[in-house]
Amino acid sequence: MTGLFIKLIICPLIVMASDFIFRDVYFPFFFQSLLVGLILAVLAHIMELLILGKGTFWISNVLDFVAALAIVYYSQFFLEGVVITPGGAFLTAVLLFISEYIQHLYLIKNGKVEKSG
Repeated sequence: MTGLFIKLIICPLIVMASDFIFRDVYFPFFFQSLLVGLILAVLAHIMELLILGKGTFWISNVLDFVAALAIVYYSQFFLEGVVITPGGAFLTAVLLFISEYIQHLYLIKNGKVEKSG
């Protein structure tokens, strides 16, 4: 559960920061970036439960990056007024990748990796 709590705070903050920092990421309303960040947090946590372990560190990180890239980019087709270029989605996914990398290192080193089943 530690990973989920961290993600529920970090992912929305990164999406909101991307909206503020990058011209290629535009959310007209605060709740839209918050929603995308929460969706990313929940899906990243599910992927973490299914994949993350000592031998799957890099696979988990790369899959998180690809999923974040797709979710951020395609969110513009579901939320009115949102405009995200492929470059903006890439930069946001890079920031999310960096945070996931650090979180995964922390979880593995502290024995907090939870396995389902």
